[in-house]
Amino acid sequence: MTRREARELAFILLFERSFSGETIAEILENAGEARDIIGDVFALSLAEGAVEHTEEINEIISANAHNWSRERLSRVALAILRLAIYEMKWVEDIPVSVSINEAVELAKLYGGDTDASFINGVLGGIARRGEA
Repeated sequence: MTRREARELAFILLFERSFSGETIAEILENAGEARDIIGDVFALSLAEGAVEHTEEINEIISANAHNWSRERLSRVALAILRLAIYEMKWVEDIPVSVSINEAVELAKLYGGDTDASFINGVLGGIARRGEA
C-alpha cells in the first residue's frame, strides 16, 4: 500500500469513527469482515494518532478556521483536517507541504466544492504560524 493509499484509509477510518464512535481497531476489523479491507501500519498509526490527539487538534482547528465553528464543518473536512494536522505536528519524517498537498487531494476526492480550498487555507495558516 502506498502512503497516499494509507492516508486515504486513515481518512476513511476517521470519517467512519465520526459516525460510530468505535475505536479505529474495531472499525478496521468490521471493514475487513465486510469489505476485505486490510490494515496498514502507516494508516493505523495516522488514524490512531489523530484520535489520541483529537482534543489538541480540535483546538488548532478552532483557532485557525476563521469564521467557522467546528460544528459547521462537514465530517469529511473535519476528518481530513484532523488527519493532516496530526501528520503535520507529530509525524516528523514527512514535510508539512506533503501533508497539506495530500489533504487537499483527499478533499478533492471526497469533499464538497469548497472543501479543498478551505482545507488548503486552514492548513497553510497553521504552517505559516509554525503550529505544525
